Amino acid sequence: MKQYLIDTNALISFVTDRNPAQQEAVARLFEQAAQARAAVLCPQNVLVEFAYVMDKIYRQPKPLVRQMLTDFIALPGATVVNDVDFAEVLDLWPEPIADFGDALVAATARRAKRTVLVTFDKDFIRMVQKLKITVWEDD
Repeated sequence: MKQYLIDTNALISFVTDRNPAQQEAVARLFEQAAQARAAVLCPQNVLVEFAYVMDKIYRQPKPLVRQMLTDFIALPGATVVNDVDFAEVLDLWPEPIADFGDALVAATARRAKRTVLVTFDKDFIRMVQKLKITVWEDD
């Protein structure tokens, strides 16, 4: 079974209409996870960032954001990753990865062997590819 590590922007793309192609791609991935054909890992900080962006930027009601998070973590095949190797995060931040949250995601991806990173952030993709982290291309 393929294993994926999801970034905040992929989750946001799934629940918003900001990019229909990205929304559809993530929906297909989540469908695979619901059918136990894929495992989706989600670093804990991604859920924190998601809640913040949905509340403060998209101005969604907190109960709705809570329901989105509840639905995601209940998805068969979805696992929240709580374990972080901060020594590795600090090896990546602030160089070569300037964003601390992205460094957390990259460190988690490096630690989870044979995992594909799901992100639509082009700058982040360039950084992690230099680190030999496999980035998702919609299968």
